[in-house]
Amino acid sequence: MSSSNVNHLSQPCIYERKSRFMKWLSKIFKSGAGSSRGVSTGEEQPQFIGDENMVWRAPFRSLDDRPRASKEKEELDRAIALSLTEDLKRPNGYRWRTETDDDLARSLRDSFNSAPYPSYAPREYYPRGYRTCAGCKREIGYGNYLGCMGSFFHPECFRCHACGYPITEHEFSLSGRDTYHKSCFKELTHPKCEVCHQFIPTNGVGLIEYRCHPFWSQKYCPSHEHDYTSRCCSCERLESVNTQYFSLGDGRSLCLECMESAIMDTGDCQPLYHAIRDYYEGMNMRIDQQIPMLLVERQALNEAIEGEKHGFHHMPETRGLCLSEEQTVTSILKRPRMERRGLVGIRTQPQKLIRRCEVTAILVLYGLPRLLTGAILAHELMHGWLRLNDYRNLRPEVEEGICQVLSHMWLESEVMPTSRNNIPSSSTASTSSSSSTWSYGPSTSSYGPSIPASSTSSSSKKGGKSSVENKLGEFFMHQIAHDASPAYGGGYRSAMAAVNKYGLRRTLDHIRYTGTFPE
Repeated sequence: MSSSNVNHLSQPCIYERKSRFMKWLSKIFKSGAGSSRGVSTGEEQPQFIGDENMVWRAPFRSLDDRPRASKEKEELDRAIALSLTEDLKRPNGYRWRTETDDDLARSLRDSFNSAPYPSYAPREYYPRGYRTCAGCKREIGYGNYLGCMGSFFHPECFRCHACGYPITEHEFSLSGRDTYHKSCFKELTHPKCEVCHQFIPTNGVGLIEYRCHPFWSQKYCPSHEHDYTSRCCSCERLESVNTQYFSLGDGRSLCLECMESAIMDTGDCQPLYHAIRDYYEGMNMRIDQQIPMLLVERQALNEAIEGEKHGFHHMPETRGLCLSEEQTVTSILKRPRMERRGLVGIRTQPQKLIRRCEVTAILVLYGLPRLLTGAILAHELMHGWLRLNDYRNLRPEVEEGICQVLSHMWLESEVMPTSRNNIPSSSTASTSSSSSTWSYGPSTSSYGPSIPASSTSSSSKKGGKSSVENKLGEFFMHQIAHDASPAYGGGYRSAMAAVNKYGLRRTLDHIRYTGTFPE
């Protein structure tokens, strides 16, 4: 290099604060177009740059078809490398590279590395009517709006599906695509107690725990089983806060539906009692003895049970008794009258029962609905029929089971009178459709009708059974079929299976000779 060049480097202020690297870059951009017009001959020629007396070898330009951007990037890399090499050869005080140069080089490198055509992201364009309210189906415009479930709403159109009022809270409930206030959704989904009409509380682990009646589906808080809430002694439903049960005066309560058909004294029960005796006679199971029947209070029935030496009793509540011992029993002589505080004016009469046959009397609790009273009478009359026909020393599950079958049969004839027309009743009836369903008689070829005309006389006198009474009858049948006790429930299911398979006559004959149900 010449001495003038060295002097120039020793006096940087005369250089106008421009480094060789910057001048090299400016020369590249100034001479890029001119150099592209000429063609290199393969010989390297010296080229002067700017006003300095420095000679740089121009980059070798060969004939190729690479893109211009690729060539310029290569030249830029070479210029940067040469500039760095030159700077490293100088003392620390004479390095001309500045932060401005670094930033410019970095930006140039990035511009060359980027795509030749920058990506274009157009702004979203919403044409007129783009946002339509999902509630009122009108355009939202430029006002406030809500976005939910992929739809837009005016604030006043975002409403609760239950009450119809706008939802203004920050939180709401969603069921499918229906929106709710949290309070409205709780009203719809959280179970309420049908006794106190409050939301059923959660238990210690945060779960909703409630009790539900297996037939009536009445949901209630578990606490009502222990807080002395009244329960109907007939249908087992708990008393609600907006209803009133009637007290029978002996610790029992009766709901209004059961009260409609309740039998209150012995005189009122006589037509029903004779109708059930006719039902037995219609099945050729006539009871010749005149067995007294009395309606009694709870205490009188419990005292009679204590005086009875034989028999198996359904605990904890016994509602009927086939008495075989001589006793003095207090019966209901005159029905009480209903007042707001309960039943008042009940008249009772003690009655001496004398044993004239194997059965002294049949006792039934007073104040029960007609169908339940009839089911108890049918059960107790079967006990009497077995004793009068020398069925002795039967196991509880056998005797109670077959008695429950007769009780269920009578209920079925009252509630569903045409449901048992084609079930076999004798040893040869499995292939015969002409015989009666539940008949029993001394002959193998003659059977009486399954439903005597007189068995429904009490219903016809009252103008027929209502839908409420029919529902009660279905419940009483459900009670018999699903009883959990081994004697009453298990015995009934075994007895009914035998009767359905072999008929009533063969089942009773098998019980007489073996004391068991036929397999």
